[in-house]
Amino acid sequence: MTHPEPENVAVVAFDGISPFHLSVPCLVFGEDRRPDGSPRFRLRVCASEAGPLRTNAGFDLVTQRGLGALRTASIVVVPSWHEDGRAAPPALLRELRAAHRRGALIVGLCLGAFVLAEAGLLDGRPATTHWHLVPRFRAMYPSVQLQPEVLYVDEGDVITSAGTAAGLDCCLHVLRKRYGAEAANQAARRMVVAPHRQGGQAQYIANPVPERAERDRLGPVLEWMSRHLAQPHGLDDLAARAFMSRRTFTRQFRDSTGTTVVGWLKAQRLALAQRLLEGTELPIEEVAARAGFGSSASLRQHFAQALRTSPQSYRREFSHERAFAPRAAAWRQDRATSSRT
Repeated sequence: MTHPEPENVAVVAFDGISPFHLSVPCLVFGEDRRPDGSPRFRLRVCASEAGPLRTNAGFDLVTQRGLGALRTASIVVVPSWHEDGRAAPPALLRELRAAHRRGALIVGLCLGAFVLAEAGLLDGRPATTHWHLVPRFRAMYPSVQLQPEVLYVDEGDVITSAGTAAGLDCCLHVLRKRYGAEAANQAARRMVVAPHRQGGQAQYIANPVPERAERDRLGPVLEWMSRHLAQPHGLDDLAARAFMSRRTFTRQFRDSTGTTVVGWLKAQRLALAQRLLEGTELPIEEVAARAGFGSSASLRQHFAQALRTSPQSYRREFSHERAFAPRAAAWRQDRATSSRT
């Protein structure tokens, strides 16, 4: 089987970068493989500065490439930025704008959203960043529709994520968009992380960790709900299964998952419907029934609200990897054409 050429991914490093933030896109895109072992991505770490880059962990990094790597990348990742809010180098801003104009996906992880905002790529658009610097971000970029309560914001051509570990969620989301749920699930298993976390930053700011006994009582209920998404679930029945009162169950559920029972079920059912659309040829009505939506009309409504597409369009776009090859070929053709003009 012939695969398309690996996508070029450019990750922007800088002097003073956190090794963890840099490692997030390197882990997701630099180590990802197709089932036959061939790489899906060709990862390049680049920097605007020459020479070794200091990290905030006390050791140096050496990059082999400058910002020219952005010119051939279909995905550009700014994994973080300086906490003092200093301006980005003009050359980096120019290359980000140019990459965006020619159709590359621009990703700002954590404080990397500051750089995307400075480049003007977030003006008038929703975005997120680390909750700790939300006041500063709003003061510096009032035209951006900041959403500090979410893990990441996908605007199609530009994606931003919340702080630290949310970068993993964001990069796995990009992998899922490009190559489907199974590719993202395999990468998550390799890194021993959840392929999709529920909730948002709010659950990490001030909420206390539930008592262990209460967490242990919720775990089996969540697992049981995951195995029975096709059937309706009442709060009273779920609370009884957890040996809790309805009020305690509702409170502990939100504390543990960061969302409501209804919100959790909706997200799980959408994820199951996506997997079924990607990996099976089941009729839409059957997908809706198995995922707990009841009817194809209800499934279409939830897809439109949450994913801004229809189940049929989603299946055409993300069914395994066969849909991405034409898009990758078209992107390479556009790049070749633009380079000749």
